[in-house]
Amino acid sequence: MKNNIMKSSKIIFLFFFCLLLLNFQCDDDDDDVQTIMCDTEVIVDNSVYQAVEASFYSIVTSEIDGDCLAVNIAASGCGGETWVLTLIDSEDIAESMPPQRYLKLSLFNNEACLAIYNKIQSFNLTLLRIDGVNEVVLNIEDFPEPLIYAY
Repeated sequence: MKNNIMKSSKIIFLFFFCLLLLNFQCDDDDDDVQTIMCDTEVIVDNSVYQAVEASFYSIVTSEIDGDCLAVNIAASGCGGETWVLTLIDSEDIAESMPPQRYLKLSLFNNEACLAIYNKIQSFNLTLLRIDGVNEVVLNIEDFPEPLIYAY
């Protein structure tokens, strides 16, 4: 009988010890390292900026999340799968506080349909950072208002 009690207490101890060890496993929900993946890089080139002509689209929403600018546009097309959306910086920096940059959003749309589709694309803004400051105003042509990129 004493032997059965010892076995039972060892089993109970082992069970609780295993539960304790399981409690120390890594948590998949750790937010210590948050990596946001952007779809494409911003093109920083004044000659490309000057060469880009007006695109026909409507801006539905725009939002900066970390180093990514997510833009939701609407345009006519057959589905939007072939659209190429590009964000181009002029390389001009206005010396204000915070500094300001000037950009254009270009849509290459070769689809000849009359339906309206939306496309969301994100752009990595890290190339637009300016040394010595921690935010920059982004003036994107045809956007309703400037965006603040804080880093």
